[in-house]
Amino acid sequence: MMRKLLTAIAAGIALALAAAPAAAQYPAKAVKVVVPFPAGGAADTIMRIISQPLAQALGQPVVVENRPGADGAIAADAVMKAPPDGYTLFLATSSAMSAVPAMRKTPPYDPVSAFTPITKVGTFSYFLFTHPSVPAKSVNELIDYIRANPGKLNYAGATTTGIMAAVQLASYAKLDMVRVPYKGEGPATIDLVSGRVHLMFATPTNALGPAKEGRLRVLATLLPQRSPAAPDAPTMTEAGAPKLSIVPWAGFFGPAKLPPEIVARLQRELTAILKRPEVRAQIERQAFEVQVSTPEELAAYTREQVEVWKTAVRDSGMPLD
Repeated sequence: MMRKLLTAIAAGIALALAAAPAAAQYPAKAVKVVVPFPAGGAADTIMRIISQPLAQALGQPVVVENRPGADGAIAADAVMKAPPDGYTLFLATSSAMSAVPAMRKTPPYDPVSAFTPITKVGTFSYFLFTHPSVPAKSVNELIDYIRANPGKLNYAGATTTGIMAAVQLASYAKLDMVRVPYKGEGPATIDLVSGRVHLMFATPTNALGPAKEGRLRVLATLLPQRSPAAPDAPTMTEAGAPKLSIVPWAGFFGPAKLPPEIVARLQRELTAILKRPEVRAQIERQAFEVQVSTPEELAAYTREQVEVWKTAVRDSGMPLD
């Protein structure tokens, strides 16, 4: 009788385990997070700050995979085609989720229906950097210099936010500049420091160090208030230039139809990690403002930002790709 009872119990346990959803056992292996920019950029740096505590929370390795190019669309495509099992995630930025849908005649995906939102991460700070060979120490002096030298200055187009900021400034001030495309801010900063390009709107992750050493200049911040990272840099409004109408942001997404149990687990773990004082301090040193959300809030924000970008593209006169 005892043997039959133990056999029945074992069979019941096996049946229960077999019937348990995969989400209940998540994660059972390493989790990959796709970053749409090269190593060393702002998004990559922030993800690597998050990756270690996330791995500890999940009990599995977290692998960062850099998939730069096409304004984040290459990385987005890789995540869209991944199984919705929680083992491929996307640290998406406004480039992939706002700019690509707004700047393409035929968008390659819908940023809401093609992905599962998990949580917002926050917003990036952007600054206007110039090479010292450009004899301008303010935004107005830069505008005057570009007007006096039409078509002779170029700017690094490393991110869609940086490109849009340059386009908006050129449209406002009637400037003739040449765009030089880059896959990310790391290689763009190298060329800016060397003088191969003359100016760039970018995050401070790569360019602020050379600026503090005198190898670059910081003319303004795109933030609504001055940044502690570069307190001497005025806002665009203080500098007499137009305020940027778009917000460079980041959030975590998975492929469409990610199980709700996995979404809830990831949102809970990521929110707790991003609220840790030591993690926030590391991230904020990148001049990045941490902002978490529910999946529903992120979905609504994503929809809103696509419309904001569409308006900005239309008003700037930028041609659609």
